[in-house]
Amino acid sequence: MKALKTRQATIFDVARLAGVSHQTVSRVLNDLPNVRPTTRDKVEVAIRQLSYTPSPAARALVTRRSATIAVLNTGAADFGPASIAIGLCEAAGPANYTVTMSNSGGSDPESIRSVIVQFVRQNVEAIVVIAARSASLEALSGIDLDIPLLTIESAGRPGFHSVSLDQYRGARLAVRHLIDLGHTRIEHVAGPSDSLDALERLRGWRDELGEAGIAAPRPLQGSWTPDSGSDAATELLARSDRGTAVFVANDQMALGFMHTLERAGIHVPDDISVIGYDDIPEAAYFTPPLTTMKQDFDALGRQIMGHLLEVLRDPAAPSPTRFVPSLVVRESVRALR
Repeated sequence: MKALKTRQATIFDVARLAGVSHQTVSRVLNDLPNVRPTTRDKVEVAIRQLSYTPSPAARALVTRRSATIAVLNTGAADFGPASIAIGLCEAAGPANYTVTMSNSGGSDPESIRSVIVQFVRQNVEAIVVIAARSASLEALSGIDLDIPLLTIESAGRPGFHSVSLDQYRGARLAVRHLIDLGHTRIEHVAGPSDSLDALERLRGWRDELGEAGIAAPRPLQGSWTPDSGSDAATELLARSDRGTAVFVANDQMALGFMHTLERAGIHVPDDISVIGYDDIPEAAYFTPPLTTMKQDFDALGRQIMGHLLEVLRDPAAPSPTRFVPSLVVRESVRALR
């Protein structure tokens, strides 16, 4: 015997029970003015009696609000962007927002604009763009939207609502740690040449060395992957005047870098010190455990959601102060004095 299905109440059922029009019920649901208190009371009683739950889609049509935030990642789905998205989603739930995500598939302007157009058609309330490359910001500069657009990028460029981690300051802190331990020849394994984060870390490395009166050697080039870190180590081993310490622009490259050094008989930190960047969960389990710069991606994601709520209330809300990564000291760096 089939169980009987209980029909879900509709807005028209509420209207009939309350003795009003469905338009009046809609005005009560969306807390709009010009509804008499006695009428509002009757509608609310009918809603409770029928256990009526309004459709999110129907409410969006009335209020022009979808309670949806769109997130566009213009780079690879690496640890950082993924962690930021998780933090944002966890903060969105308590604020009664949902998050829809997409990847542009490239940093060219047309790819980015195409995804943003799709978001707008979905009636999202705001768009967050994780800008991995300079080209991503350039693609956004010519877009005119009626909804807030917030960028996550390390340079803190004017013209955008922006929340970010200060990659430049983080890099300087990493290099300063090595200098304070007596290192005066500090190599650098850089990230991709078109990456905003990589460029800021490279700039921080050079400026901190320059302020200390230390010449910057030619940086080694990587691409965020362990393989590219391994290649950088091979290139460094071919140099006759390699340094005593290396600042690697992310932990994944540091893993490949240290692995290749060890296979060549160069021990970390006895022969050379290595400091990474990001503090991925595996960093504490490298051999030796990796000294690195911790980026609190979860906190960043939560702050993004908080700032979005402020911008939705006040489009002129100022961007918050950028996060500065913090040093996590482990065993891959040693003092020379």
